[in-house]
Amino acid sequence: MSIPLEDYALIGDCETAALVSQAGSIDWLCWPRFDSGACFAALLGEPAHGRWLIQPVDPGARATRCYRDSTLILETRVETADGAATVIDFMPPRSANSRIVRLVRGDRGRVQMRTELILRFDYGRTVPWVARLADGTFRAIAGPNMVTLHTPVRLCGHDLVTVGDFEVTAGTTVPFVLTHGYSHLPPPDAIDPQSSVQRTEAFWREWVAASRSDGEWSGAVTRSLITLKALTYAPTGGIVAAPTTSIPEALGGTRNWDYRFCWLRDATLTLLALMNAGYHEEAGAWRDWLLRAAAGAPSQLQIMYGLGGERALSEYQVPWLPGYEGSRPVRIGNAAHGQLQLDVFGEVMDALHQGRRVGLESRAEDWAFQRAMLEHLGAVWNHPDEGLWEVRAAPRHFTYSKVMAWVAFDRGIRAIEASGLDGPLDRWRAVRRAIHEDVCTHGFDAQMGSFVQSYGSKELDASLLLLPTVGFLPPGDRRVRGTIEAVERRLFVDGLLLRYDTQTSDDGLPAGEGAFLACSFWLADAYVLSRRVDEARQLFERLLGLRNNVGLLAEAYDTRTRRLVGNFPQAFSHIALVNTAHNLARADKPAEQRSAS
Repeated sequence: MSIPLEDYALIGDCETAALVSQAGSIDWLCWPRFDSGACFAALLGEPAHGRWLIQPVDPGARATRCYRDSTLILETRVETADGAATVIDFMPPRSANSRIVRLVRGDRGRVQMRTELILRFDYGRTVPWVARLADGTFRAIAGPNMVTLHTPVRLCGHDLVTVGDFEVTAGTTVPFVLTHGYSHLPPPDAIDPQSSVQRTEAFWREWVAASRSDGEWSGAVTRSLITLKALTYAPTGGIVAAPTTSIPEALGGTRNWDYRFCWLRDATLTLLALMNAGYHEEAGAWRDWLLRAAAGAPSQLQIMYGLGGERALSEYQVPWLPGYEGSRPVRIGNAAHGQLQLDVFGEVMDALHQGRRVGLESRAEDWAFQRAMLEHLGAVWNHPDEGLWEVRAAPRHFTYSKVMAWVAFDRGIRAIEASGLDGPLDRWRAVRRAIHEDVCTHGFDAQMGSFVQSYGSKELDASLLLLPTVGFLPPGDRRVRGTIEAVERRLFVDGLLLRYDTQTSDDGLPAGEGAFLACSFWLADAYVLSRRVDEARQLFERLLGLRNNVGLLAEAYDTRTRRLVGNFPQAFSHIALVNTAHNLARADKPAEQRSAS
């Protein structure tokens, strides 16, 4: 049985990230980038697929953990009958090379410890050649990758595993530094672990100090913002949806996707979460990544891109990994990058509009691209698409896709009206009006008193809760109220909201999945806009209670097994948490900002 996601914490250097279990095992790490091949892949298989364990020899040892305040430095305290020690795990902000530093600090008495390092490149498939260099450094090489390990602990090889036993006593610290390099270059220089932890702590605390988040849920918001920062690829400003691939949306199922890419549909909510928290530089970097990635022929706009804006994200399967909880297949890449999803046009236009509103500097060529994008959208908005949820069934006329096409033209019109930009105002107004009429005629079911997932269907969809947020209709409109009530009746299960009913809605995949957490945050936002604040607070507190003991959320939650499911940690879940907290605590609410002129 796989280790529950709740048992994992995140460490990272803003270019890649690792997952550390409460038992002291690093079970997932892609080096040197989020989207590189994993060298620790036990998360999706067995220890033999790669992991790095540091733990007490005593099987009865007790472990507790937390992040050092306002940082991404993880501290796991272990206690035995003979003493206590703390394992300090972190990744220093990157200079030339990416590193994992693990410090074992003696706090009381003496503790017998053991380390076990299993490096397996290419997602657990490739065994490296390991050698000890003249200075005692351990070096592992496989193809282009090289990893070095510096530690005073005496290590030896046993059955293709590097192991070592050591003792830590009160007042002493035993360091381990694992460094990535390239096999055609000399081994990376050693670093001082103690000064490295000080620099890393200063980096994170200085970053957190810039936050404007305070109030009742400031701790949860700060942890979510730190997580979002950790999922940012610093060289480009892109933000990955999650650092993992193929964690199933239903345990044992096939809804297993690679999330180590950057989705355009997260754009506006990401921008608002960062801007409202005071992170203008990060918001600007994200906006600039968005513009670079999307640049080109509007007809070739993709829903997602690689960390640097790469477009080829071909999907393939890894048969040698059994998958998390036996959930096959394990997928690398994401075939959805080639889908038509009309909502991304609205997301791009809305994000750039919000950027202008908050003072992010824009360039003339940016507006030229937006005009070209709207010209293309004007020709395709009435086409069927695969929709927000990237169905792998026949395209259809998804209501939310049409609404976001309306948003795209609405934001273009506002840009002209508010900023004096040039464009075919009358024509865009006509298209905006036509889309609105089309949605209200074909996307609303009068018998149900609700908007529906797609034209002509009786299915409901959590994305419909966003209609008042994006300004399509006011919160008090009877159709909006009816939609919220219908979604509550049909999709609110065990206190959380489903995206849609996979039992009755054909999405091309076997039925069954957890409750997508962002959707429950959207329902809380809808409650706020509907002046149902007490219900919003109650739901928000329920969602906060689903975080693990270091404040992290996955994509979804399985109410039957009471476990987090889906890729972990999930940027969209943490973005939604930040925005809902601001919706509840502030007069200037993100849920109202999107619809403001």
